[in-house]
Amino acid sequence: MVFGVRYVLPALATVVGIAIMALGGENNLEGGASIVSAGLAIYFVNWLFRIGAQGDRERDVEDAAREHYRRHGQWPQ
Repeated sequence: MVFGVRYVLPALATVVGIAIMALGGENNLEGGASIVSAGLAIYFVNWLFRIGAQGDRERDVEDAAREHYRRHGQWPQ
């Protein structure tokens, strides 16, 4: 499910938008470009969320290292 939301949904929206742009007139060109933009936006929002979650994990590791230092007087290896 996560793979689908991260990669399949944005790719599908982008491909559908390109297909709409290729098959239609000027109005379809603008609508297809909007759909392509939506697909790219979905991908980049997912990317930003993953970057933010990675920062939380790094912060947890840093907190554990500080607690180890407080208890034992040396930084963990």
